[in-house]
This record gives sequence, structure tokens and C-alpha cells, in this order.
Amino acid sequence: MIDFGFDKIALIGAVALIVIGPEKLPKLARTVGHLFGKAQRYVADVKAEVNRSIELDELKKMKTDFEDAARNVQQTVKSEVDSASAAFNSEWHSATAGLEGIGSDNSIGYTPPAPPPPSYSRPKKNWRIKRGAMPQWYKQRHGIRGKAQSGAARVARFRPPGMTR
Repeated sequence: MIDFGFDKIALIGAVALIVIGPEKLPKLARTVGHLFGKAQRYVADVKAEVNRSIELDELKKMKTDFEDAARNVQQTVKSEVDSASAAFNSEWHSATAGLEGIGSDNSIGYTPPAPPPPSYSRPKKNWRIKRGAMPQWYKQRHGIRGKAQSGAARVARFRPPGMTR
């Protein structure tokens, strides 16, 4: 980039002061500053876009690497499970080969039937009522309210007889 020192900037300012004049110089300096700021923002936006595209390419590459690794692990596990199940089946067949003729009642391989699942029964009608640990007779003896009342209902309940509003 162009190297501007203090002496070069002072020379450019003096020439601009002579050529443009002191009346129009502040307006021109403001306009140049705005244009320079716009140029800097544009360059920053372009840099950010390039960085985003580079990061996106790196993420895509990382995604494909991860998918390949997962696919390899899946194939390895599948091959190990297949070989283990084949070995188990061959051992099982060789171990049970001599047991085929023993016992005509088939009691060796008998498995009892599973019990049926419990049938659905509706809950009782009062299943939503909250049951407290305190007995009802204790609440009545000690004056604990069993039902909620509004303030106006309580006042009307305990108003002396003959007194009206």
C-alpha cells in the first residue's frame, strides 16, 4: 500500500487548501471521510464473506471425514457382530447336536407361556380428591377449615342474626 508519512499528508493538505479554498475544504474533507469509511466497511464485508466461505468449506470437509469415520465404525461393528453370531451359532449347534433324541416329552426346551398383561381398570370416581394425612375428626375438633370459602361468604356466615347490610 502507499506509504503516507506526516510530511506527505501535510503537503497534500496545503495543496488542497490552496486549490480548493478554505470555504469548501471542510465539506470536501467530510465527504472524503465518508467515502473512506464506506470503502473500509466494504473491504471488511468482503473479508468476512471470504472467511465464512473458507470456514464453510472446512466444515463440509470435516463433515465428510466424520461421516466416513462413522461408516467405517459401523462396518467394523457389523462385521464383528456377524462373526460373533456365526461362531455362537456353530458352537450352539455342535453343543445341542447330541440332545435331539433325548426325552420324548420335550421337557428340555420347554418355556412356560408368558402371563397375560393386566387388564385396564378405570380409576375410582374420587381419584382426584387429595387425601391429607390429618384425620377428619381432628380437623373438625380443632376448627380447621375443610372447604375453601370466599371472604364475603365467611362474613355472611359469621354475621350475627338480625344484622343486615
